[in-house]
Amino acid sequence: MRAPVQVSRSTDAGTVPAMTLGVLAGAAAGAAGTTALNAATYLDMALRGRPASGTPQQLVETMAADAHVPIPGSGDSRDNRLSGLGPLFGTGVGVAVGTAAGVVQRALHRRGRRLPAPVAVVALAAAAMLLSDAPLKLFGISDPATWKPADWLSDALPHLAYGATTYATLLGTEAL
Repeated sequence: MRAPVQVSRSTDAGTVPAMTLGVLAGAAAGAAGTTALNAATYLDMALRGRPASGTPQQLVETMAADAHVPIPGSGDSRDNRLSGLGPLFGTGVGVAVGTAAGVVQRALHRRGRRLPAPVAVVALAAAAMLLSDAPLKLFGISDPATWKPADWLSDALPHLAYGATTYATLLGTEAL
């Protein structure tokens, strides 16, 4: 017999709907995963001596131009804004994927189910990669079909760190 479905959780602050807990836990898990992705990327840069990618800034600049939204400033001031907005876009992707995963994880948990860890980690990594890399292709910034194996590796490994950390964080929040 299946355990009763829990649709809310009582806390000292009152009753919190399970969906809200899923959103909050997922956002936190996505933020933790994004931190792991960034750390893995910076470690790769330090070990291989490679520069930071300029594609996030190029993507923001292209999207803003296509939407007729000006990026304020000129010269260094404008470049610095783009340097901040590019990684912010990536953080938004990481938190969004984590949020969606948190909602799915809560729904599965209420039914007494869970994805196997390897499946969940790869699915999270793939979702974050897709939402990060597809816009690069769509806006003509980069074509993943032309990437070399080293390029794929430097993209895939940090995203696997994202998937593993996001999944582990979601597991850690199941008791909430």
